[in-house]
Amino acid sequence: MKVRIKFAKEGMMKFIGHLDIMRYFQKAIRRAELPIAYSEGFSPHMILSFAAPLGVGITSLGEYFDMELTREMPTEEIRRRLDQEMVEGMRVLSARRVPDGKTSKAMSLVAAADYRILFREGRQPSGGWKEKAAEFFAQESIVIWRKTKRSEKETDIRPWIYQMEVQGEDLWMQVSTGSVSNLKPELVMDAFAAFLGEELPADAYQVQREEVYADIGEDGNRVLKSLEDLGEEVE
Repeated sequence: MKVRIKFAKEGMMKFIGHLDIMRYFQKAIRRAELPIAYSEGFSPHMILSFAAPLGVGITSLGEYFDMELTREMPTEEIRRRLDQEMVEGMRVLSARRVPDGKTSKAMSLVAAADYRILFREGRQPSGGWKEKAAEFFAQESIVIWRKTKRSEKETDIRPWIYQMEVQGEDLWMQVSTGSVSNLKPELVMDAFAAFLGEELPADAYQVQREEVYADIGEDGNRVLKSLEDLGEEVE
């Protein structure tokens, strides 16, 4: 049984890196006494696969990993047993069985993610930034200097910003994510600050990831669906 776990990472846990999160869940799975499947060979390990590792310092309400179980179980029982082993700042939000087929490979199909920019009190951009956010998004091209492994190069990131809007006092965006084109929200914010003619301090805002999507479209047509929605509940 292949199971997809959705979890939240909040509070002080945002400072825990990806490798430590992997080790943390390995221990939590053992404590929850879930029938986890192991690989074969001289050094067996739990069959786990995490989607789009989160950067240190970013909170999230939509993190995912897949795991293989050796037998069928109700998905709500899986969620409950695993959530009971969580520490403060970690919550297991759902468990879904992933059917065989294309959707079972969603970890490699990650294509987009939602992010919320929460400005700290008194650190918002100057007046009028909400109206200018729409102008920024309406541009046909947003060129920035983007670092690569070997150098820096000019890159037009506008095609990678799928949606962007002001929600209350926050700035929300949906951007390209994954192995093909991965756009960090911090780069979008740097470009937005330059558009405003400002330089935002590093601690001006908190980044929160809210959802991760797979692209299930065909023939170049983008059709995004959350990794959670690709699975199904089992009673």
